[in-house]
Amino acid sequence: MTGTYEVIVIGGGAAGLSAALVLGRARRRTLVIDAGEPRNAPAAHMQGYLSRDGMPPAEFLAVGREEIARYGVEQVRDRAADVTRGEDFAVALASGRHVHARRLVIATGLKDELPKVPGVAERFGKDVLHCPYCHGWEVRDRAFGVLATMPMSVHQALMVSQWSKDVTFFLHEVSQSDLSDDDLRRLAAAGVKVVPGAVAELVTEDDRLTGVRLADGAVHAREVLFVAPRAVPQTGLLEKLGAELTETPFGSYPVVDPTGLTSVPGVWAVGNAMAFAEQVVNAAAGGYRAGAFINGELLFADLDATPEGARGTARQATAGSQTVDGQSRQSPSARV
Repeated sequence: MTGTYEVIVIGGGAAGLSAALVLGRARRRTLVIDAGEPRNAPAAHMQGYLSRDGMPPAEFLAVGREEIARYGVEQVRDRAADVTRGEDFAVALASGRHVHARRLVIATGLKDELPKVPGVAERFGKDVLHCPYCHGWEVRDRAFGVLATMPMSVHQALMVSQWSKDVTFFLHEVSQSDLSDDDLRRLAAAGVKVVPGAVAELVTEDDRLTGVRLADGAVHAREVLFVAPRAVPQTGLLEKLGAELTETPFGSYPVVDPTGLTSVPGVWAVGNAMAFAEQVVNAAAGGYRAGAFINGELLFADLDATPEGARGTARQATAGSQTVDGQSRQSPSARV
């Protein structure tokens, strides 16, 4: 592994690999740093990705790594421990290596903090789920439960009723008084049963969910439980670079333009490092968009740095200078 690249991609999920694929095909010296901790690792399959629907996430990533290797993209299984910005970007790896690049793609994703109910973590990705678009079809028409951990959990309960007409909404950490009249009206219209009280644990039998036990000992037979994990964006590197962040109901995320460019020149954020709701297909598209834009930006930066390009820039600046009321002023088109 050499020490200097044109682009370093930190994160080897769908977004990072997609950016690397575009950059590799554009003949850019690119390095992907991958800690090997994909968010969707607990899931047996991923859904909603045209032509890849039902593919195991690990297989998807393995194919992606093979594809980018064909175009000379280097890959290392390591963690980016620190990053600094000077004439270029310096990335310190957990292994002790140091690498440099002209541009950075941050694709570090997010982590899910699950509700601390016994059984939830053990069954997450099996019959404890979070996204009906990801898993709803596979568990359709079963007995659903929804664990309320925030007022917005009402939205989740209403959404999953599209996939089953047998839905029980366990208020758990939400009080009945937290529900608005509109919430109660819609839950009733969707046929969702509302059950007050804290959930004590999940009940399993033969490696499958069979029920939800409340703190008072009552057990409600359920086959699937939807939960809302607390999203923890992995923005540490962006914060070290001074990127502007914005608060959302799902955590703090970087302020980005349509290509993923952050407030730090030369640094892009893609996938779940950029927003909470980026599914695999969205993340891949975002990585592609960022990779293509980065390649174009590098191309024109290099052209403008040549003697010919510099002369052209100087001529453009001179042409943009106008005399108004006896004073020389530069037109907006000539500003950089």
